[in-house]
Amino acid sequence: MTTQQIPVVVLAGFLGAGKTTLLNHVLRSARGTRIGVMVNDFGDIGIDAMTVAGQVGSTVSLGNGCLCCAVDASELDEYLEVLARPASRLDVIVIEASGLAEPQELVRMVLASENERIVYGGLVQVVDAAEFSATRQRHPETDRHLPIADLVVVNKADRVSEDELRDVHETVRGLAGKAVVVDARHGRIDPELLFDRVVPEGEIEGQMSIEDILYGEDGEDAPHAHPHAEYETVSLAAAAPLDPRRLMAFLDSRPEGLYRIKGFVDFGAADPANRYTVHAVGRFLRFYPEPWPEGEERLTQLVLIGSGVDAAGLRKELASCELNGPQDAPDEHGMWGVLRYVQRTEEEPDES
Repeated sequence: MTTQQIPVVVLAGFLGAGKTTLLNHVLRSARGTRIGVMVNDFGDIGIDAMTVAGQVGSTVSLGNGCLCCAVDASELDEYLEVLARPASRLDVIVIEASGLAEPQELVRMVLASENERIVYGGLVQVVDAAEFSATRQRHPETDRHLPIADLVVVNKADRVSEDELRDVHETVRGLAGKAVVVDARHGRIDPELLFDRVVPEGEIEGQMSIEDILYGEDGEDAPHAHPHAEYETVSLAAAAPLDPRRLMAFLDSRPEGLYRIKGFVDFGAADPANRYTVHAVGRFLRFYPEPWPEGEERLTQLVLIGSGVDAAGLRKELASCELNGPQDAPDEHGMWGVLRYVQRTEEEPDES
């Protein structure tokens, strides 16, 4: 069986965009999820337990199951190794990019890591809707950062008019290409967009947690705010094996708004011995073959997560990937496209 991998999410954004507010919201929404955070210093991360702010190399254990460490860019690999150890029992790692390095450098470091326990979890770029034009003037590198983002959070969407917000979206989409773009108020996005949230034992999924009750909405005018940037989850199951070429065509042209894909794929006769775990976030895609568990029904089971996605359209596209009987057998080279995205050996590093 494949080792459970820890997604590493890179969080970027210029001063004032609301990156720290978003990070604090994710930490408070952790519930049963154990989160590791890597930052330059503990600065404005508003957790009372953080009494060693600014001390690079320090680590703070938080009461809600989170762990925070202050590092500089040269220590990134070393701390990834430490946080990814089984003893840390982390479910996700978030790297705050500000001051550490250029976002693309952090992404490159995560993708190049040979640590089998981690997997790239996407680059999240936070922008300030109210200050977007001014930020681009002060920081021209904004136009270089957005094209490599997997998810763009247009924060403070409530502080601009509908026309202004529309203009920001148009510019962001023009720069960010296929990145998913969501609006947020007070940095509140649902953590499920970024990672699988663990439900504590004894708690019913979907019920309000003590954190929900204590913190409620963030910000002065938040009582009337929607709690999270909206997203949709589409679950798909297929009893028939999927054609590898048709599935890759679907994955290569993922529709706008589709951010994460996870689950298992049955390729039938194309590889009868293995099922393929699929992990996709933004433009990143990886397959992990593993032997079928003995006695388990052979199904394709996928969960697709995004914003503004067409659920019916996705179901139809996935259904078109199913094999329709013996006359619809995959060709002998059909798996080549899939195998391009299987993690290779150290001698043959694979980045996508």
